[in-house]
Amino acid sequence: MSTTNNKKVFVSGCFDMLHSGHIAFFKEAASFGDLYVGIGSDSTIRELKGRHTINSEQERLYMINAVKYVKEAFVNSGSGMMDFETDLRQLQPDFFVVNEDGYSPAKEELCNELNIELHVLRRTPDAGLPERSTTAIRTNGHCSLPYRIDLAGTWIDQPYVSKYHPGWALTVSLEPIVEYNERCGMSTSTRNAAKKIWPYYLPLEKPEKLAEILFKFENTPGSTLISGAQDAIGICMPGLVRHYYDNAYWPLKFESIHDEATLSWLEAHISMVLLWPREKDLDLLNETYIDETHVKALAQAADEVWEAIKQRDLKAFAEGFLKSFNAQTTMFPAMVNERVNKEIAKYKDKALAWKLAGAGGGGYLILVSETPIEDTMRINIRRKASL
Repeated sequence: MSTTNNKKVFVSGCFDMLHSGHIAFFKEAASFGDLYVGIGSDSTIRELKGRHTINSEQERLYMINAVKYVKEAFVNSGSGMMDFETDLRQLQPDFFVVNEDGYSPAKEELCNELNIELHVLRRTPDAGLPERSTTAIRTNGHCSLPYRIDLAGTWIDQPYVSKYHPGWALTVSLEPIVEYNERCGMSTSTRNAAKKIWPYYLPLEKPEKLAEILFKFENTPGSTLISGAQDAIGICMPGLVRHYYDNAYWPLKFESIHDEATLSWLEAHISMVLLWPREKDLDLLNETYIDETHVKALAQAADEVWEAIKQRDLKAFAEGFLKSFNAQTTMFPAMVNERVNKEIAKYKDKALAWKLAGAGGGGYLILVSETPIEDTMRINIRRKASL
């Protein structure tokens, strides 16, 4: 379907399992001009998503080129999150269109450099049709295992940290409304291990026991690096959970919050932004400053976050959240770098607090704000009755 203004529009993505949501996205993007679609190669999607595509790149090209709103589709020539960069420079479109979970600061920077106008679209189904996403379709009869975010206190689930001072780690279990990227702090490696035990969904009974099974399965005897228990706990235990560590890999006790008002309050004040996957050669343990003072600060911040959430005190929550992140980065300075700090700075006038998911170095930036921040991803906390 061509337009009369001769403007060029570019979109990029996986576009696997083509559905009505994709077509609605193409239709809206094509309203800006002639639409060019760059798709991720099969190898790029394996790298970023940790899975094979349902439809090969040849099949995806065939289907997308058959859509009347699309002028031309092609396989992006690069790799990684910015696999389209060379193609974008060659195409020189007037507009780059993304949806909410497709936005990233790197895309915005590239568009600014090339004088391309970046448009972020809301996910809106066409009239009379249900809302669709590939993730939702994949989880209907496919893997619906949760993800997790670490809210506060994490790193204390490692004995070489908690031996200096005991404390709590706080995790939130997330519904897989987004297929989060690998090496981005969302416990995808532990989730991939969970798939080997429960390929499609978690059993509903005894979530604490499920977490222990997953932790022991992932960390086989003789493992040189032990994944912290908070990953398995965050995946397997719904709602908001805190777990207490004292110089051991498995927590001594658990507490959880499941009331709807509190979980909805958290969802209203937390959002996320994708930065980039953590570099594979990043060594977070090369330089550390772990001692009683710093670990105690981490533990105290986690306590503050927990109490603030129970009271639904946004100001105190944000203060504790930021204290926890600062305690983490003081002990493990490689979690942040100049590039990460530059991205954080962009949100300091919009957010009350921020931290990186997981071990940092990149990945997802978690933001706490009074009202939702434009162009960020919302979260959906897994409730107690969910799979």
